[in-house]
Amino acid sequence: MNILMIDTSGPACGVALMREGRLICEMQLTHKQTHSQRVMPMVDAVLSMSETAVENIDLFGAVVGPGSFTGVRIGVATVKALSHATGRPCVGVNALEALAANAVAFDGVICPILDARAQQVYGAVFRAGPIPQRLRKDEALKLTLFLDEVEKRGEPALFLGDGAAAFEAEIRDRLGARAHFAPPQHAGLRAAGACALADAYVHAGGETLDYITLLPLYLRAPQAERERAAREGKTHG
Repeated sequence: MNILMIDTSGPACGVALMREGRLICEMQLTHKQTHSQRVMPMVDAVLSMSETAVENIDLFGAVVGPGSFTGVRIGVATVKALSHATGRPCVGVNALEALAANAVAFDGVICPILDARAQQVYGAVFRAGPIPQRLRKDEALKLTLFLDEVEKRGEPALFLGDGAAAFEAEIRDRLGARAHFAPPQHAGLRAAGACALADAYVHAGGETLDYITLLPLYLRAPQAERERAAREGKTHG
């Protein structure tokens, strides 16, 4: 099976191709240009370098969030278009789960966190595995509240994701020696990791989607909507 994965959910734009469970090609770029300017040229480059026609892709994947609202929409829209044009199925990969999959042998809890601004994080808790075992659902919440939940577990905790870098001092102050941080090469979301997770899903009997049912994963309303709701005296989660 040929799987093409796109990740535009965060600062980096990534594209990866796997064939029969082996990574064939990956491109990742963090640049001032918007993901919408980069993603299709990167898809073309990955297909060209791997000598694979788009018609020979069996499954398209997108990291569907949580993450940047604009970035997530770009990746999902791109995969929807490719899936529609080729008639091939697609799959959505959770960003926090893909981050947790970077830690394959940590003896403790894995805590991927993404910086959601305003001292909030998108976070979840897992145990290591080819498909990480979820211990806590995805949430958008204050860092202090997330650390409350991690501290209650009383275990070593591995942090990764851009939130880990942004809040390392606060995490170390709170958890002390129980706080561990992934090295740079494993700390960020990689399209190749998301691609491997999609491959594991499929082989475990997970369902694929069509281009209509592939949707972004948002844990809260976009900032513009929240600001408008505040002006109107409403509350959004």
